[in-house]
Amino acid sequence: MPKLFSGAAGSRSSGTADGSAALRLTGLTKTFGDLTAVDRVDLTVSAGSFYGLVGPNGAGKTTALSMAVGLLRPDAGSSTVFGVDVWSDPVHAKALIGVLPDNLALPERLTGRELLTFLGQLRGLDPSAVAERTQELLEVMDLAHAERTLVVDYSTGMRKKIGLATALLHAPRLLVLDEPFEAVDPVSAVALKQILARFVAGGGSVVLSSHVMALVEQLCDTVAIMVKGRVVAAGPLDQVRGAGSLEETFVRLAGGDARVAEGLSWLAS
Repeated sequence: MPKLFSGAAGSRSSGTADGSAALRLTGLTKTFGDLTAVDRVDLTVSAGSFYGLVGPNGAGKTTALSMAVGLLRPDAGSSTVFGVDVWSDPVHAKALIGVLPDNLALPERLTGRELLTFLGQLRGLDPSAVAERTQELLEVMDLAHAERTLVVDYSTGMRKKIGLATALLHAPRLLVLDEPFEAVDPVSAVALKQILARFVAGGGSVVLSSHVMALVEQLCDTVAIMVKGRVVAAGPLDQVRGAGSLEETFVRLAGGDARVAEGLSWLAS
């Protein structure tokens, strides 16, 4: 197993000791005009957990995670990472987090190696560490063969993998991933799952948002369901889904109708 993913979380970027919570959201709120996108959200992600945040499109998942990691300022509430407040001490907090936003914009006129080297320099990492980690990440992500390929020419799966590599480069203790598997081919998806499993096994914590219930059931040990900006259920996966599947619980809580639409008879004509 590559050393990048081995060792306890304490061997990663240092932070305030708070073994009970890798991420804690308290009363997080965001409004856009008359729309309350996130409504007083409280969430606690235990250290070492693989946490799934699920909800229908427009539920507020991306907005909540953007506020959680310091990309969007909340109207109210707080976010702490291992006890470090994201908004009052952003430099310290962001050193502990690796983030993969949805629709991540990357400098596309660089190769994967150039991109990782550039970002490592921006973070002030030692040049030898940057070179070593870059090589290891390219190999683990199966991108070493694309040595001279610009990011603009990457496939969707390759872009997701290089995005995850940028999130891992500084050896964070917490990964926050927004729809990391969307539009990813099955082969790349398997590779990403293995990498995330290694990260958690090595002492890291992961928060993953998705609206694919089967994926969350496969990967996550804890889950929260968001509907219309609010968390309507949260806890261990087995507890939240109960006797049925997570999808059945999700549809029930989200107010969906699993029946086949009856007004489209012309489709069968």
